[in-house]
Amino acid sequence: MTLEPEQLVGRTVGPYTLDRLIGQGGFAWVFAARHADSGAPVALKVLRPRYAGDEQFASRFRNEAKVASELRHPNIVRVLDVGETDDLTYFAMDHYPDSLAERVSREGPLPERDLVRIAVDVVTGLAFAHQAGIVHRDIKADNIMFTTDGTAVIADFGIARVVSGYVTATGVNMTIGTAAYVSPEQAQGRPLDGRSDLYALGVTLYKAATGEVPFRSTDWFELARMHVEVAPESPRIKNPTLSRRLERIILKCLAKHPDDRYPSAWDLLQELQQIQEETRRTESFGLGPSTLIRAMPTPRRRKERPAWVLAVAAVAVVLLAALAVILLGNR
Repeated sequence: MTLEPEQLVGRTVGPYTLDRLIGQGGFAWVFAARHADSGAPVALKVLRPRYAGDEQFASRFRNEAKVASELRHPNIVRVLDVGETDDLTYFAMDHYPDSLAERVSREGPLPERDLVRIAVDVVTGLAFAHQAGIVHRDIKADNIMFTTDGTAVIADFGIARVVSGYVTATGVNMTIGTAAYVSPEQAQGRPLDGRSDLYALGVTLYKAATGEVPFRSTDWFELARMHVEVAPESPRIKNPTLSRRLERIILKCLAKHPDDRYPSAWDLLQELQQIQEETRRTESFGLGPSTLIRAMPTPRRRKERPAWVLAVAAVAVVLLAALAVILLGNR
């Protein structure tokens, strides 16, 4: 008998009671759960039984979850616990009820101020992880969560690397990453570094700015080809309120070759923080663009001279010219 995720609702897995299913992917289910003793809410990721029964995959899953648990940063979802019980392998994370994907679905394209703030949070977390030698490999709107104060945090660190390592070791055909967000080098199976995460972030910001991802297809291979070969449409065509500067940042992240993107998350972070600082300085004076236009002094018009003054001046010029002719004729 095949175990379905709904059958786990209400059960206790390790020290956690599963309340409801909140998500599922190709190899794991995610439940809203709570600690049986403290009642603290968590998100519990449970490996599907077919993979939990594969010791090599389960071992990689546990190891990567432990690596992720060591990434302690305000912009990275904390992994609280890793374990297995009753033939189920799981790890517990902080639970956040809202994600960027859900927010865009509710609200449509987000205001630019929010886009920049979210980007700063995410890139700060990526810079920390990349410095530790960890590439996320599956940055997407669904993996950007929000704390109660609106801070953006990254979920599922290390999980895509489980699949990648398993595929490399076994040759089993499994999809790595999310097709709409994969970088060109990821689609081609080439080595990855942190710049691949920046590409996926570019896709994520494009979606948050326009309401849709730059490339769409129901066929995975067609999507992969588009990431490799097709230039994305300008996001300002879909959202004219987007500034040219932020558009340039998004399109630079979406460059086909890693060398044409930002060299690192730190480099991207510096430009985003500069935008924030310029925005703060402008707002501290109460000067938005329209305010600046209103505040500019109106050029003073030259005072017009009366018509009789101009007439007298013209006569004087004529008399002077005549006098000059007479004097020259008498010489």
